[in-house]
Amino acid sequence: MFRPTSKPARAAAKAAAVSLSAVTACAATPATLASAAPAPVGTVARQPVPGEETEAGTAGPHDVVFVQTSGEKGNQVVAYTRTTDGTLREQGSYETRGEGGRLRGAEADGHQASQGSLAYDPREGILIAANSGSGTVSVFEVDGAKLTLRQVTPSGGGFPASIAVHDGVAYVLNAGTGGSVQGFTIDGPRLEPIAGSRRELGLSTDRGPLQYTRTPGQVGFTDDGSRLVVTTKANGSLQVFDVDDDGLLSAEPVTNDLAPRAPFAFTTGEDGRLVVADAINAVDTFTLWKDDTVRRVDTADTGEMGTGRIARNGGTVYVSHAGSDALTAYQVDASGRLTSLGRTATGAGPTDLAVSPAGDYLYVQTSENGGVETYRIGPDGGLTRTGTTTVPDAVGGEGIVAP
Repeated sequence: MFRPTSKPARAAAKAAAVSLSAVTACAATPATLASAAPAPVGTVARQPVPGEETEAGTAGPHDVVFVQTSGEKGNQVVAYTRTTDGTLREQGSYETRGEGGRLRGAEADGHQASQGSLAYDPREGILIAANSGSGTVSVFEVDGAKLTLRQVTPSGGGFPASIAVHDGVAYVLNAGTGGSVQGFTIDGPRLEPIAGSRRELGLSTDRGPLQYTRTPGQVGFTDDGSRLVVTTKANGSLQVFDVDDDGLLSAEPVTNDLAPRAPFAFTTGEDGRLVVADAINAVDTFTLWKDDTVRRVDTADTGEMGTGRIARNGGTVYVSHAGSDALTAYQVDASGRLTSLGRTATGAGPTDLAVSPAGDYLYVQTSENGGVETYRIGPDGGLTRTGTTTVPDAVGGEGIVAP
């Protein structure tokens, strides 16, 4: 999953990643998954806005990328626009007025060991950032590549690490002290806690040297917003909550025990199935049933190390491997079957991923060196690197959004 910068530490981290399946076999925690049918990402070319400049470096409505630094001495969100040649140009840096955090064992790559620590709500046009070290989240109003900080509010628990947004409701995954989720209503550029929405996850999140493997990895809604899913990594489960019309969760999740698997992060397939990146270096597809239980449809061994995050572009998913500096791609067919589309080498420690709204670019954080790599997506799903950008003070940073 994560790799320190020194060679001995890297070797130790890689060994830890390889042995993660053994760790999960000893874990006794639950799991489950959810579904609904997402709309495929469009591929229609963007039309210029009247009066918009067309020179390289100017921002169209879908050419903006926001990157979180997760700095332990001050978290920031850095804004970029994509130029016509596919490179990124910095447009500004915005303090969250909170601090990033680092889990034990998470060295240079991915200090939060999660997916989704930066989230965008298109309905309200806001960006929500997790300040793991401060136990807060920051809410920014978005205007093109410009951000205006509107609120900093407690996350409802310790070490916020992942944020899910759907239809006026946000849930924050707090990864500390056994894990919990806290719900909020979205009211303009502000979050308001939902009374009675906090749910404890009851995970083993010990503070030993492998803490980063035992914290929950991601919270996310199913496409219709009717269920909320939490991945638990080395706790070996998917937890699924029902969500009512007021945004409240069922009192207890359905826990799908997948041990010795270690579900790190997920996305949905075009048919609503869950596609899961597993830290024991596999990709799995699941059907989510009405009773919130899941059934595995297919699995693929990635052949890589440090499998972690995942992003979808239509019927293709991209998976990052921080332990072997690579991405792999898979086609997911209508029945949930996986077909490998190959491997792409990256910079050091690839973690979070984001696909442009038009489906033509993939952005990849390389947390070991604090960078972002830009790839043009071909008609067959293949990737061509068009640029590499160093984000200031972002070594170990996580969280990237392309609204």
